[in-house]
Amino acid sequence: MQAVSPNISDRPYNGVMNTGRPSKSDRSAFGQRLYEARELKGLSLRQVAEELEVPLNTYANWERRNVGIKPDYLAALSRILEVQTEELVGAATPPKKDGPTGKARKLFEEVSKLPRGQQQRILAMVEDMLIAQEAKKAS
Repeated sequence: MQAVSPNISDRPYNGVMNTGRPSKSDRSAFGQRLYEARELKGLSLRQVAEELEVPLNTYANWERRNVGIKPDYLAALSRILEVQTEELVGAATPPKKDGPTGKARKLFEEVSKLPRGQQQRILAMVEDMLIAQEAKKAS
């Protein structure tokens, strides 16, 4: 009778094994972003290549080498991987912060931690100062 290990009975033999041949070169920056987006989506190289209707080795080269890609393919990759095109090409801009910057932002963040009554008094003073400043500019 053959012994069966209870550890692997629920998992396929190659469930956590890497497939394919390891590359001899590092990924390009674009290729790394493309790879990470594909992995997050849980798709294989073959699935993405089939969806794009390109040969598997063509798509694999996109993840591995610095190659030119037609804009139509970038748009399709964004749709398939559910990421912004800007993210894939590395041009994502950081989100803008609303409100004041620098020292003013820090002060207002501290004010926001105060009790509501104190916040209202401080804001009333700031509003009065702004109104006075506008009146001064108008005259």
